[in-house]
Amino acid sequence: MPDRGGGPTGPRIRVGRPSRRARTLLMTLGVLAVLAMLFVMFAGFWTDWLWYRSVDYSSVFTTTLWTKVGMFAVFGLLMALAVGFNIWLAHRLRPPLSAMSLEQQSLDRYRMGVAPYKKWVLLGITALVGLIAGASASGQWRTWLMWVNGVAFGQKDPQFGMDVSFFAFDLPWYRFLLGFGFAATVLSLIAAALTHYLYGGLRVTSPGARATAAATGHLSVLLGVFVSLKAVAYWLDRYGLAVKSSDFKAAGNWTGLRYVDANAYLPAKTILFCIAVICALLFFGTLWRRTWQLPVIGFGLMVLSAILIGGLYPAIVQKFQVQPNEQAKEAPYIKKNIEATRKAYDIDRTVPENYSGKATVKSKPQLRADATTAASYRLVDPNIVSPTFQQLEQRRKYYQFPVTLDVDRYKGQDTVVGLRELNIKGIPKRNWINDHFTYTHGYGAIMAAGTSVDSTGAPQFTESGLPTTGTLPKYEQRIYYGEKTEQYSIVGGPQKELDYEANGERMTSYKGDSGVSLGNAFNRAAYAVAFSEPQILYSGAIGDGSRILYNRTPKQRVEAVAPWLTIDGDAYPAVVGGRVQWIVDAYTTTNGYPYASRTTLGDTTADSLTAGNQTRTVVAQQNQVNYIRNSVKATVDAYDGSVKLYQWDTEDPVLKTWMKAFPGTVEPKTAIKDELKSHLRYPQDMFKVQRELLTRYHVRDAAQFYSGSDAWQVPADPTKKDGNAVPPYYLSLKMPGDEQQRFSLTTTFTPNGRPNLGAFMAVDADATSKDYGRIRLLRATSDVPGPAQVQSKLNSLPDVATFVRDMKGADSEIEYGNLLTVPMDGGWLYVEPVYAQGRSALYPLLKKVAVSYIDASKPEGDATKDTTRFENSLGEALNAVFGVDGDSPTPEPPSTDPNPDPTKPPATGEAALKQAIADAQKAFTDGEAALKRGDWEAYGKSQQELAKALERAAAADAQRKAGGQTPPASTPTPAPGASKPATPAASKPAASGASPSASPDAG
Repeated sequence: MPDRGGGPTGPRIRVGRPSRRARTLLMTLGVLAVLAMLFVMFAGFWTDWLWYRSVDYSSVFTTTLWTKVGMFAVFGLLMALAVGFNIWLAHRLRPPLSAMSLEQQSLDRYRMGVAPYKKWVLLGITALVGLIAGASASGQWRTWLMWVNGVAFGQKDPQFGMDVSFFAFDLPWYRFLLGFGFAATVLSLIAAALTHYLYGGLRVTSPGARATAAATGHLSVLLGVFVSLKAVAYWLDRYGLAVKSSDFKAAGNWTGLRYVDANAYLPAKTILFCIAVICALLFFGTLWRRTWQLPVIGFGLMVLSAILIGGLYPAIVQKFQVQPNEQAKEAPYIKKNIEATRKAYDIDRTVPENYSGKATVKSKPQLRADATTAASYRLVDPNIVSPTFQQLEQRRKYYQFPVTLDVDRYKGQDTVVGLRELNIKGIPKRNWINDHFTYTHGYGAIMAAGTSVDSTGAPQFTESGLPTTGTLPKYEQRIYYGEKTEQYSIVGGPQKELDYEANGERMTSYKGDSGVSLGNAFNRAAYAVAFSEPQILYSGAIGDGSRILYNRTPKQRVEAVAPWLTIDGDAYPAVVGGRVQWIVDAYTTTNGYPYASRTTLGDTTADSLTAGNQTRTVVAQQNQVNYIRNSVKATVDAYDGSVKLYQWDTEDPVLKTWMKAFPGTVEPKTAIKDELKSHLRYPQDMFKVQRELLTRYHVRDAAQFYSGSDAWQVPADPTKKDGNAVPPYYLSLKMPGDEQQRFSLTTTFTPNGRPNLGAFMAVDADATSKDYGRIRLLRATSDVPGPAQVQSKLNSLPDVATFVRDMKGADSEIEYGNLLTVPMDGGWLYVEPVYAQGRSALYPLLKKVAVSYIDASKPEGDATKDTTRFENSLGEALNAVFGVDGDSPTPEPPSTDPNPDPTKPPATGEAALKQAIADAQKAFTDGEAALKRGDWEAYGKSQQELAKALERAAAADAQRKAGGQTPPASTPTPAPGASKPATPAASKPAASGASPSASPDAG
């Protein structure tokens, strides 16, 4: 085309050019700017690589990276080629220019503008669509790895007879390919149509034919490809019905085929597939017929068929065949859904056992004795006593404990555990050096017996102090990695760290091999950019040996090294092999298990503890799932941050698939040492998912499931007012038929819409047990009060009203502890600790224990049918509930002597009382001396010893009175302001279960 431009000519004005020096400077600045931008982009990649290499999981980084790069390159190139080829072909098939119509004249200027840059325009468009498509495809790296490494489930779906792996691993990949094909075809069709229009192959307003034969053939082929892909979509939709979610009023969130799906949608999809194939052939036939008449008619018939066969016909079947007799029609499909759901959530072996609630033992002394051994009643509530740990064991403001503590087992006894982690907000003087160099770690694991408290109602610590001392053997106490440790620290270099303060500051330097070395300038520059902290680059506090620690929470580290796992919301610490190890439960999930109903992890795992507590929220790769296994147990070393992944479920095909994709990252189950195994437990989030499913899927009869007559619900936490679900509780107890207590995770159910007890659920949570993971479900067959009703009756007791009034009058707040439910001798036993927190004591102390025993065999109106008592200690409450005098035979209280001599008979009577008073006097004197010299650590220990001595004195005094002996002359007076002063309550035994498990040495 001739150049139609032009304009007036005249003398040229010579503009001065920049000097060579200026041009060189500008070019240098430009190159430096580009290099700086590239370095900023590269810094994130480089620091990620260094981090993965530091934790010995570089294969995860490289596998993930190369998979993303490969997906980006392949699918970006395919999209670019598809769109670019069709643009080039449309341009190649353009008609020769003829007499211009008005339409073509208006397009002429666009053609002229594009003509000099046609190649660049083509490259730009193809590059843009290629980049977008590649970036989208790279996000599907999990789908690719699961498809290429998929392992068979060995289970077939009931409708198509396909292995479950087809729906879990293959179908998602095929759907991705189909979606990519649709996108490429539609973009190619749009690009080709625009090109044909620009160059005259398509005409909208010009006289004559609307399209040239070449344009007709080209666009028809693209439309034929589109309709062919639609045929494939119809065929895959047949299988998709097995994992389709729908709202079924009889079952809530339903997954899988129903009657209308199997008898209307399934044949409709097959018919539509055949119609789409025929329609596609008609479009391809335009290459020879050069007319769109038949393809357009065929396409119209396909759309009409989709409306009539795919939409109207199923609606007619539902209306006139299903609804008149829905229960009978849906029964076979409900049965399939029940069986698949129970398998997918590993509850298929759980069968409800009828539990009458009627006492099988009538002797009150026997009931009292059985209550002692029925459970290790955890009076120390880990959800309440964190402030107590904080006040008594924080020691410095820059330490902290988690809001909710953890429950573990040491020497076979339930123990409440909390790590003394670093609190960056409590640093006396905040600056960059203090925040990241000086204050770098917490110190020590604090433990308390779960079943007993001291005379003041405070926990009986079995490991305490700074550094800690107690029942644990020597271990590495420094906590560099923890749930509260979210900031980065730079350690091991010329700048010393504060280790702890006890009789002066003690400094240290990190000796572990964790973190990334900052010994070279390149790494320092990369981290300065990645963390937006330029001081990292030039600070003199960084030198040889300096290492940067980050990604320091256990869940962060496990999620990073295993991005294909879903992480449990509660990581918990254990002292194993002389090190503090964080134990993290991890899950493999999929939402492609046929017929299994889906659940939303974020909602299902929420309870009164997770509300507002982000550290206890599940880290989900897929929030909507219909298959879950606790397939991996992970550990994170609190000192060096090393991460270990252990295969736990050796049969899980999803884990096997990921182990093929990331070989060498997961160690075999046999690598778990016995000491570590003794601290592994059944995970809470898995339990909460299973209990939510069991509210409906404990029913296996299709008709009963449809009617919903036996549906349950998880009750709201009766001790809270927020209405959130009651959390499950770890508790050692004996289930019916068991000979000994088992460490279990327990919960209750109530009938849907009613407050009475519906069922009780417990799982064997001890990983060393041969029955680990066995779920016991006791169905309450009698009308028994539920948790809310028990709490309501407790609140109505006159003793409780008096106690609350007195506490309020003393400006104290009341907190109700975990309401524990225990099946015992055919009846139900409820135990609840009650705490009070006064203005003078900034932490809650156990003051009362409420106990209810419910015997459904008693007639209505019988006062002993539902007996509730509110006493000073668990022993007193149990005695009162069962009508047994305090002098009745009960197990001896545990010894509080920290170093008993096994060869020496225990002191009794007056001798024991004198010894206890002497010990108390010594502890008091030691405390006074420590107070004068300002040694708070020694003072705290002396007050603990004083409390223990006073307890022994009280027990010996009671024994002396029973024997008619006279008391010794005097007792010591505690120091003013003592953290555990002698009060009238100190003359009573500790509030404990009076069982062997209540020993303070049980840590």
